[in-house]
Amino acid sequence: MTNQSEAVKERLVKKKNKRSPEFRGKVIILGSAGVIIIAAIAITLFLTSKGLQTFIANGVSPIEFLTSTNWRPTDENPVYGAVPFIFGSFAVTLLAALFAAPLGIGSAIFMTEIARKWGQKFLQPVIEILVGIPSVVYGFIGLTVIVPFIRDHIGGLGFGLLAGTIVVGIMILPTVTSIAADAMRSLPQNLRDASYAIGATRWQTIYRVLIPAALPSLLTAIVLGMARAFGEALAVQMVIGNARNLPDSLVEPAATLTTIITLNMGHTTFGSVENNVLWSLGLILLVMSYIFIVIIRFLSARRKV
Repeated sequence: MTNQSEAVKERLVKKKNKRSPEFRGKVIILGSAGVIIIAAIAITLFLTSKGLQTFIANGVSPIEFLTSTNWRPTDENPVYGAVPFIFGSFAVTLLAALFAAPLGIGSAIFMTEIARKWGQKFLQPVIEILVGIPSVVYGFIGLTVIVPFIRDHIGGLGFGLLAGTIVVGIMILPTVTSIAADAMRSLPQNLRDASYAIGATRWQTIYRVLIPAALPSLLTAIVLGMARAFGEALAVQMVIGNARNLPDSLVEPAATLTTIITLNMGHTTFGSVENNVLWSLGLILLVMSYIFIVIIRFLSARRKV
């Protein structure tokens, strides 16, 4: 009888625990995490299977795909060379990072170390506004302002890598600035006090103490900005020119992986060779996203050490 009563009590306790808010909250949290994990795995598997169809089912050479500069999908003997688009994506990403990194880190230092009250009052709202502007607006401004300026004062048609770099650089600037500012604020005040105590000036403290201490977080900010730049499509498509060849200069038209996918995906038949090739370009984007994530995780581990 004692064992039976204890078993009944245990069942009642379990039922009560299942009805408790803590148990329901745990189920919701675990369910949400499970959905995210399943979605990530499903997207990866689907994109991998579609991207590899180009080489497995359609017989396209992966070496030619990754090394050829010719993109002629509508010819009698079609050629699918992704080098111009891979080059365009990396060129826009790297140049945009070179454009945004000094401005973003400089703005973060100004907000956190030089004019804290003024920076928090005026500069922070400006950054928040830039974050909320849709990418199509950036593209339209680039199309109506930056492209004509480049055409009139620098040369070329205006459409090209330079216009894409400026537009994307401005787009990722808020990301770099906000993360860099958080990194500078997270530094302990003891670093500043110790530097001032040995006679260092404010500028010496910034570039000899604070920036080296926050360097892993600052690099993380830059890589996150590059990750967004690499996957940007609409704004770049409006200003880069969408040419299917390698550009000889910054003012010549070019194309990226995202622009060629968005331009051509709606004009191909699902399951055709050209459609599968576009999925292969998407697979390259996915691989690069994972590479950016690995870099960020590596930098985060360095920051914790």
